[in-house]
Amino acid sequence: MLGVKNYSKEYVDACKANIDQQLKTYTKLASEAKNADSKTIVAFEHSFFNNLVVLLDAFFVHRIRAVEGKDGNPMNEVRVVANSVLSNKGKMGTDSTIKMKPENSVLKLKAGDEIRLSQQQFVMLSKAFFAEMEKRYL
Repeated sequence: MLGVKNYSKEYVDACKANIDQQLKTYTKLASEAKNADSKTIVAFEHSFFNNLVVLLDAFFVHRIRAVEGKDGNPMNEVRVVANSVLSNKGKMGTDSTIKMKPENSVLKLKAGDEIRLSQQQFVMLSKAFFAEMEKRYL
C-alpha cells in the first residue's frame, strides 16, 4: 500500500469505535474478575494495553511521516511505543528521526523504561493520538 496523506472521517471514526469496544470489553472483564488474583489482573492489564497500542499504530501504519511530523507529538509517541513493544522487549526505545522528549510526551517514558501501560495511560495516549490524527490527516 502507498503512503497515506489523508484518512476519511469514516475510517478514523471506525478505528475509534474499535478502540472504544476494546476498552468496554476490558472494563467488563476487569469488573467481573475483581475477586480474582489482583496480580493476574494487573499483568493482563499491562499486556492488553501494550498490545492495544500496537493495534492503534497498525490502524494507521501507512501514514506519511512528513504529515505526521517528527516533533515528538502523540502519533510519534504511539509509533515509538508500538515499535518498542514489538522490537525492544517491551522497553522504551528511541527513534533517531523523532525528537521525543519524555517530559513533553503523554506517557513520560524515558528510553529504557519498561512499558507497562494501564487503562488510564492508554486512554490518555489514544485520545491524544486521535486528536493529532484528526488535526493532521482529515
